Amino acid sequence: MKIKDVVASLEAMAPLSLQENYDNAGLITGDENADCTGILVSLDAIPAIVDEAVKKGCNLIVSHHPIVFSGLKRITGKDYVQKTVIQAIKNDIAIYAIHTNLDNILNGVNGRIAELLGLKNISVLAPKGNQLKKLFTFIPTTHADKVRQAIFEAGGGHIGNYEECSFNAEGFGTFKGGLNTDPYVGKPGKLHIENEIKIEVIFPGWLEGRIIKNLLAAHPYEEVAYDVIRLDNQYSSIGSGIIGELKEVSDEKAFLETLKEKFKLRVIRHTELLNKQISKVAVCGGAGSFLISNALAAGADCFVTSDIKYHEFFDANDKILIADIGHYESEQFTINLLQEFLELKFPTFAVLKTEENTNPVRYFL
Repeated sequence: MKIKDVVASLEAMAPLSLQENYDNAGLITGDENADCTGILVSLDAIPAIVDEAVKKGCNLIVSHHPIVFSGLKRITGKDYVQKTVIQAIKNDIAIYAIHTNLDNILNGVNGRIAELLGLKNISVLAPKGNQLKKLFTFIPTTHADKVRQAIFEAGGGHIGNYEECSFNAEGFGTFKGGLNTDPYVGKPGKLHIENEIKIEVIFPGWLEGRIIKNLLAAHPYEEVAYDVIRLDNQYSSIGSGIIGELKEVSDEKAFLETLKEKFKLRVIRHTELLNKQISKVAVCGGAGSFLISNALAAGADCFVTSDIKYHEFFDANDKILIADIGHYESEQFTINLLQEFLELKFPTFAVLKTEENTNPVRYFL
């Protein structure tokens, strides 16, 4: 198995196009064409993780956080970023980061948090727009079923919990081929009128190449007419944070105790208790203060996240309980998520979880 095979699987789950513009997800060091000797999954890529990968015979580290966020002007080993890159290159270790693109899918980082809390009826807290496209194509009625199915098999036609969605309208197309053409119907140099079906299908933008490939392969015409447009519609399965409902309503202190137990917490920073029941919970792994207003608008009773600044706690406005459980603590189970995914994709291959705790924060109790 090549490193690029692992990369392809990860990017099929969480496409790089879903990462935020400040991010640097993807292959950071290493040769994707190299044979993969083993995979080590971690939250961070730091020197200790590279050492562990070497000891365990793994030449691919899959980490949640990128070791490099912006361009390096010098690689002299003067900080942990430079040291990590040098160590990785010296030991032929590939580092792959799957960061905000994994945050922005429903079954990613936040989906795992929601699962741990037992949330039901979950949905994306802040869905993204400009992720969907629409394909229009025109097919002779005799081949409409075949082409439509080829588009569905490539991932087109998914809307929420529905699949194989399309709009179809009958009409007729006209064309006249040049003398050097070989038309499927009609004759070169003569105007032809053909009964056709116009098919419209919505699809995620990152699937465009695959969908067009299937369309062209299944379509009988020598020249295939199609249009692709980008939609402003929000994509309900893609975006920041998740909101859902607890299976059983809880009081605030009991819910905070649940957080401590599920996430193995020593401390929780939180806003004033409001003496209200917790039923609807919003979550965001990592730094989530940018979603406070979304959590409020969605009617969440509690917002579980991390890295809340002093003045941002005031943004609760005595309407919501904000629980800051710590950055590492909120994302720690991403390691399990990635290991489980990779083991499912490569069941005969060793996928190891790091034994290092990379949390740089310590608590004096």
